Amino acid sequence: MNATDAEIIALLREGVLSNAAIARALHVDKHRVACIRRNLGLPAFQRQPLSLEQKWASKTTPVEGGHLKWTGELGSSARTPILRYKDQCHTAAAVAFRLRTGRDPEGYAYAECGFFHCVAPEHVDDEPGRQLTREQLRYLSGGSKRPAECVHGHDQAEHGKYESDGTAYCGKCKAEQRTGRSRQRETVDA
Repeated sequence: MNATDAEIIALLREGVLSNAAIARALHVDKHRVACIRRNLGLPAFQRQPLSLEQKWASKTTPVEGGHLKWTGELGSSARTPILRYKDQCHTAAAVAFRLRTGRDPEGYAYAECGFFHCVAPEHVDDEPGRQLTREQLRYLSGGSKRPAECVHGHDQAEHGKYESDGTAYCGKCKAEQRTGRSRQRETVDA
């Protein structure tokens, strides 16, 4: 079947199909459809009429306790809630963080509220926000100020971090321990 230009123009003017979709429906070459679109001065088909934030909201469901359950796609390995938008992949938590703060997160964005993969903007924080909250928890639970240096001499203003319960630790020491363990595994496997 070879559709006429009039048939292609009719579908183009409806504005609900892409060039490729029109080509499939009418069994014509998509380049022909694109050429007709250009000649008519019609704008390129917009695949996603929703904004990133609107698409994110359409993939969430409120849950008791102020949590938001992600109903969209999950990443393959860690099952992280993700959102594909205009040829880019975003984590749902990073979008939630941007909604609340107006800026991109530093480090990983996620919620520590106890609800698995919660994406409620009020519950999601980035690395600096989590560290500040954990430091405040440390003080509220009677903990003291962390030392200026760890036992190995690393500056804690630069490398100091807090566990979710407020326990202080040295991020550099922990990274070195992980590196040492992976080297041990490589030696054992060799």
